[in-house]
Amino acid sequence: MSKRISKEQINLRFNITSLFVYIVGIILIIQLLNLQIINGDYYREQSNTRLTRISEIQGSRGDIVDRTGNVLATVRKSYNVELYKTNIETEELNNAILELIKVLEKNGEAYEDTFPVKINPFEFEITENKLSNWKAKYDLEENSTAEDAFYKFKEKYKITNESIEDTRKIIAIRYRITTEGYSTTKSLEIATDIKEETVAELSERSGVFAGINLVEDSIRTYTSGSLASHIIGYIGDINPDEYKELKEEYDSDDVIGRTGIESLFEEYLKGKDGEKQIDMSVDGTTTAEYVTQEAKAGSSIVLTIDANLQRITEEALKNNINKIASGGFSETFDTSAGSVVVLKIDTGEVLAMSSYPDFEPEKFVGGISQTDWKLYRDNEDKPLLNRSIQSQYAPGSIFKMVTAVAGLETGAITIQEKINDTGVYRYYQDKQPLCWYYSDYGRGHGYLNVTGAIKNSCNYYFYELGRRIGIDTLSTYAKYFGLGKKTGIELPSEITGTLASKETKAKLLANAEKESQKQWSPGETLSAAIGQSYNSFTPLQMAKYIATLTNGGKEVEPTIIKTIINSDGTEETREEIEKFSNEQLGITKERNSETLKIKEEYLSAILEGMRSVTSETGGTAYGVFRNFNIEVGGKTGSAQAGNKVNAWFAGFAPFDKPEIAVVVMVEKGSHGSYTAEVARDIMSEYFGMNSKNVGETVSAMPYVEQER
Repeated sequence: MSKRISKEQINLRFNITSLFVYIVGIILIIQLLNLQIINGDYYREQSNTRLTRISEIQGSRGDIVDRTGNVLATVRKSYNVELYKTNIETEELNNAILELIKVLEKNGEAYEDTFPVKINPFEFEITENKLSNWKAKYDLEENSTAEDAFYKFKEKYKITNESIEDTRKIIAIRYRITTEGYSTTKSLEIATDIKEETVAELSERSGVFAGINLVEDSIRTYTSGSLASHIIGYIGDINPDEYKELKEEYDSDDVIGRTGIESLFEEYLKGKDGEKQIDMSVDGTTTAEYVTQEAKAGSSIVLTIDANLQRITEEALKNNINKIASGGFSETFDTSAGSVVVLKIDTGEVLAMSSYPDFEPEKFVGGISQTDWKLYRDNEDKPLLNRSIQSQYAPGSIFKMVTAVAGLETGAITIQEKINDTGVYRYYQDKQPLCWYYSDYGRGHGYLNVTGAIKNSCNYYFYELGRRIGIDTLSTYAKYFGLGKKTGIELPSEITGTLASKETKAKLLANAEKESQKQWSPGETLSAAIGQSYNSFTPLQMAKYIATLTNGGKEVEPTIIKTIINSDGTEETREEIEKFSNEQLGITKERNSETLKIKEEYLSAILEGMRSVTSETGGTAYGVFRNFNIEVGGKTGSAQAGNKVNAWFAGFAPFDKPEIAVVVMVEKGSHGSYTAEVARDIMSEYFGMNSKNVGETVSAMPYVEQER
């Protein structure tokens, strides 16, 4: 049975509650009187003399480093000068602006000046078709002179200085305030990346510069000039469309990766901005600062390349191209571009990758000048093009090992069988190509087995071998080596290359008028067997092929990322890196469904042929490697491409236990043996030898080798 509450108890509770409400109300009224009446003047003064704004703390961009920790791309600290609106008189603002400009000019600092009127003499700096609208916008008469406009703005901004020069300096900033605007929370950027002495002077005289704020910034810098430029890439200012899409993560004045690693790993490299609260008085003096959100630096991308080997590779390629172009090999050839790839055979790591000519990533920082952009854009040698992965070339004779593997593995040829090179391959009536040896000496090589055919680069031998195996078998084995498809390297814009096959021809000639034109002809197989026809691959694909060959057919997967280290010290797993890279590239990286395991005796016969190229008299690269301290396997190649001949060298070392594969390609280089010097210099560096002691005794004949 519940207890009934009496009327007296109810009244007592009501009275207690009412009393509590009255007491609280009285306290609030007293406090309100204190704030508005008793101490109202004090609190109003405090409110009117205190401003608060939120300032961004930039999260610095992550570094790009080589495999040993050498920094290739980083950020350096810089300071920018900003101006905020403050509650000061116009004359005081004008004087502060003038003093600021004097400090900047004294220290050689640049500042933005958009006022379109020059002095001494007075002239408009604006095109005629825009001048009329500009005058109308600022209430100037149509016939107003530049001098009239100048004094109109002097009056508008209430500038009292007598000096025309000083007045012009003040107008420069006041005009930007008019056109761009600023407030107590939105700044106007006056100067960027100022010198340390300027920072010191402005800091020491902060009381003079009302509303001036120094903001710490970071600027991308590339420590080694153009080194590995095609790998690293460059950055650029985010454009309006990108900002619209990415404004949750980016500010309108942020930078973003455009090419190379800078682009593909933008998500990792970009830091996360923080915030700080700044309290200041209305005269612009900062009274306190509080970090409300910590900034977070971007991750460091660790590349597989070795910076020193990369430097040697780039120098060797450049020197070789210049030597060929200047007649250093008995005859002058019009070459000016090329590529080199150095792979670590057991891991597929790219130790060096060079494309010549190159470019300066630093030129793009802060926006590339029109002059520099025009030089890069209009250069017929395309310095911004990464030839290692973005250009494809007929491989010529360095493809012949693919044909040899296919012939031996299918039983179309044996190690011992010799084919008689008579100079002219006469099997087909309508296609009777010559061996290069016949073109030069009027006779064939005679009887050669597979090892001798590789050593002498005998076209006749591989014509016959190609005929025996057919194009379907040849293209199947080429696929085992990754030819005709992307390697999946962690760089943007890699192309697939083209593998000679019936399907390729039909696709390329799909619009041909006659159906017969799309059909594969037996004679085309002969060209494909020596690396011509529709065969066209990137230097990186060829390096993968050589590494896979020396691996006995075990597929090598090229990579240029060693690891990624986050700002908190954690390291991304290999699986996470591969997943991210593949998603960014939009590829599904799959290994061949069937693996190729080359029989040991077949592999030995083929590699022995490559050894004899560099180590035996008559080998096409013997003159380059005959005094070399390490035994090298190699193959030269000269591939017809229209009216030019591209030069190749593909090699590996040491011969007995291969560690690195090197592929060199020089556009219009004429003869593969010329390019072998590049590989020699790279190997000298890699194995710690003194390349200066290696003699350059190349006894090359002054001719253009035909499909050798």
